[in-house]
Amino acid sequence: MTIVVYEKRGAVGHIQLNRPAKLNAVNGEMLRGLTAALDQAGNDGEIRSVVLSGAGRAFSAGFDLEMSSPAKGETQKESLRRELQHDFDVIMRFHDFAKPIIAAVHGYCFGSSMEIAALCDITLAAAGCRFGAPEVRFGSGMVCLILPWIVGQKHARELLLVGSDRISAERAEEIGLVNRVVPADGLMDAAFAMAREIAANDPVAVRLTKKALNRSLDIAGMKKALREALEIDIEIESTETPESREFNRILGAEGLKAALAWRAAQLPG
Repeated sequence: MTIVVYEKRGAVGHIQLNRPAKLNAVNGEMLRGLTAALDQAGNDGEIRSVVLSGAGRAFSAGFDLEMSSPAKGETQKESLRRELQHDFDVIMRFHDFAKPIIAAVHGYCFGSSMEIAALCDITLAAAGCRFGAPEVRFGSGMVCLILPWIVGQKHARELLLVGSDRISAERAEEIGLVNRVVPADGLMDAAFAMAREIAANDPVAVRLTKKALNRSLDIAGMKKALREALEIDIEIESTETPESREFNRILGAEGLKAALAWRAAQLPG
């Protein structure tokens, strides 16, 4: 099975995450597929806009990456840094991509998959879609700390520090995480209709307008801030405590629900 499907619909490219049995959780193979699909759409002069979606019941439940063994002469932390830097670079490609990308999200949109959707130029959400950044619940961090630049500091702090995975599509629209909520059965039609509207515009004007928008964020220091945040995420991911070891042991043996219950039981009172 092809884990990322790319197809051309006239002037619109369609990239679909295609790992439905795992709710399109992003692994290394999918990252490679996304890179290849973006290259294909970017190098095709006939493609003027792109739609990104997920097959099955969800857009994506988040990243599902297993750390590879360190390369020869490489420490575990160096290996972690290399992998997280690669994840970060792939996520940022959606921001840097020269042509507009519309994310069409449904079902679940969690963690760094939510970061990808947020970095697309326009994000449409199906009614009933759930968003969240639950990383802090299991001692992890966000690979690309884009949320403050999209929804503002207050909303970003609530999402990231609470670690909720129950943000409704309507709430996501309210805080600016998505552009609009559409009926679930009309999500893809709405995404492709908008992509075709963009494709009908002057391609040079569209490309340079996106470049100007991105440049304004660069001048404001966004990329520098994101790189600094990545360094802190590497620290989060490489720091091990007795609590994190026990949490991970229970997680592996009994599952997330049991691990979260154990953590809650450690709280005073």
